[in-house]
Amino acid sequence: MATVELSFTALPAHVRTARLVATAVARRSGVDESLLDEVRLAVGEACSRAVEGHQLYCPAEPVRLALTDLAGRFEVEVTDTCAPDGLADGGTGGAEEGPGESGRAGLPAGLGIAVLASLADDVQIKSTPAGTIIRMSWPSAGSSLVR
Repeated sequence: MATVELSFTALPAHVRTARLVATAVARRSGVDESLLDEVRLAVGEACSRAVEGHQLYCPAEPVRLALTDLAGRFEVEVTDTCAPDGLADGGTGGAEEGPGESGRAGLPAGLGIAVLASLADDVQIKSTPAGTIIRMSWPSAGSSLVR
């Protein structure tokens, strides 16, 4: 099991880099080509949520991204380390607002979570006092990230 870790300043421009890195690592770990767009979009959405929360509450803290190649699974974990209370519904992805969604003009609360759930094979959201962790995964060939 190998992990690629990336931390970046909470700027929207860095979300593109996170998407590109995640897509490249997913390809290398054996995620089917037909799923790479879903990986790219899901990582972009999760990182955008984290960036919005960080910009509101702790702009100096980095957003963290971990990409792991587990046996037969490619897992992405986006950690927002400072949004107060994480998701208001305890991480279940319900209709209440989480950090970052209240600032998206005209979009209903919870829409970002619904998008993630439709893109990833498995989505887990954990809310902690220190922030929110979004973990997503897709099937892969199970190869090692480091060759």
